[in-house]
Amino acid sequence: MDVPEEVGEAGEAPDAPVVPVAPVAPVAADTTGSAEGPGPSEEPAAFRPRRRGRTALLLAAAVVLGLVGGTCGGYLVQADREPTKLPPLSQPVVKQAKGEAEPLSAAEDRRLRTDGDLRKLLLPRPKGTRDVVSEGGGDGWLDLADFAETYEEPGEVFGDLITDEYRRGAVAGWRTGTTSSVEIHLVQFRQEQAMAAVTHADDGHYWAEKESNTRSWAIPGTGDGMAYVHDSPEREAGYLPVYTAEAHAWRGDIAMDIWVYDTRPISKEKIMDLAKRQVGRL
Repeated sequence: MDVPEEVGEAGEAPDAPVVPVAPVAPVAADTTGSAEGPGPSEEPAAFRPRRRGRTALLLAAAVVLGLVGGTCGGYLVQADREPTKLPPLSQPVVKQAKGEAEPLSAAEDRRLRTDGDLRKLLLPRPKGTRDVVSEGGGDGWLDLADFAETYEEPGEVFGDLITDEYRRGAVAGWRTGTTSSVEIHLVQFRQEQAMAAVTHADDGHYWAEKESNTRSWAIPGTGDGMAYVHDSPEREAGYLPVYTAEAHAWRGDIAMDIWVYDTRPISKEKIMDLAKRQVGRL
């Protein structure tokens, strides 16, 4: 995205942007930070690992070998025995219902919505704001490599995303005036092996809660979705302070991340309004 000189873009955990108050060349924000959101002058915290350890893998292999050995032994024992007749059923046979099952309506079938154009589920950019999305191809899509680049260690995260069955992502962002910006990510997982959307949202909660002087609220209708306002701004000599707020939630196979940056304190109402409206579109 075209990074505003005074307000940085938001990735999975972008560095806080800075706004010049003097004719000093602005420092570009690094968008590959972790969700902890460190200041411009400090190194971002490492991304929280989500892969299983070597001990867990060895235990899983031992369990599999034990199951295979037990199955083979049981089969050999049973193969030499005469078949035993089973007793008759003690309950009447339930007749199968006739006819075909009625399919869900478009309003009831969420897959019709989430399997379509993921970008259409993003909040529309408000009138009077400027579009500042440049990640990926600038068309609102985030492929696996583009999304991994939003982290501090994209190589490590790239492998984690493959394990988590990353399917696709979409991004929207806008800038209001010269002091405020918003960015939203929707990340969809295949979830054939694990509930990766929940894990992704949990990582957002983990880093947001590590920030000092932070207030948080549950997002209605999400179960464990949370919105955060960080009341301590990032400061650097020669620049205005920058305040941040964020929200993380999930719905089905889609995880949602929202970041807000401003040179003035951000209200609970602003981040909660964005979070509730975005969740509602999912």
